[in-house]
Amino acid sequence: MATVVAVGSAVLDRVYGLSNLPEPDGGAFVRDYEERAGGVAANVACALSALDHDASVVSRVGDDDAADRVLASLADWNVDATGVRRGDEDSSYCLILRGPDGDRMIVAGGDSVPQLRLDEADRERCRDADCVFTSAYAPDAVVSELVAMRETGEISALVFDLAGPISELEGRGATRETIDSAAATVDLFVTNEVAARSYLDCGPRAAVEALSAAGADRVAVTVGSDGAYLGDGEVVHVGADERDVVDTTGAGDAFTAALVHAWLLGERSAEAAGRIAAAAAAQNCTAAGARGALAARDDLPD
Repeated sequence: MATVVAVGSAVLDRVYGLSNLPEPDGGAFVRDYEERAGGVAANVACALSALDHDASVVSRVGDDDAADRVLASLADWNVDATGVRRGDEDSSYCLILRGPDGDRMIVAGGDSVPQLRLDEADRERCRDADCVFTSAYAPDAVVSELVAMRETGEISALVFDLAGPISELEGRGATRETIDSAAATVDLFVTNEVAARSYLDCGPRAAVEALSAAGADRVAVTVGSDGAYLGDGEVVHVGADERDVVDTTGAGDAFTAALVHAWLLGERSAEAAGRIAAAAAAQNCTAAGARGALAARDDLPD
């Protein structure tokens, strides 16, 4: 069991099940609606806790009922939430538009996560951890400080997820300059194909090569139903697991957590870790919600 600190977003997901995902200028009808706890950092922490790691979250929520639900969900997954601070503002949230086949669109909003900053207790928590995770959705001041702490050896290992395209991050998350620094520093750089293309203007295999050349020790670029490309010197492709998909929300976060578990902490090969992560992502797609069916260790291949 390793100690992992996830720094960034812990939010409330407002999920709209639609008749269809609309095209530009098109429309859709809401078939159902529900609210669930989510957020990249919180999802990764919960998935790592399900894999028997000692996981905690550093984030910021508001002073509202949404914050109560976010904190209660972390407790349900045995995630330490003592690093989640409450402010006077409304909690951050995600609007998730889910189509009938489980595919989705995500729109983020709210004031709490953008106001997150690290204090000395957060820094000490990160120094004591075996691994720290953050994403481009965390404020730039937070991501840049974590990268600097890794550069100086204050933290043992850093995982960075370029979770969204560059245009989505403007004024909200990590800047291109900070992403460049992360690419040169981190122990594991994870991104999806859309975000990678917005940052590097190339396909997934070339993105793995470019990020490895920049200095990242391990790189993974996910490509949805086509699996993922991974590299730690040589690029390999792993296919996606075939499952009956209910909801793809949180699949990438489940993939990342299992990759941290198997590749960074477990020291498996890139190919073996990729297969394990693909299985975890596929399993989570078999139930509704970002944490609908998080994998335990016994659920994953050797």
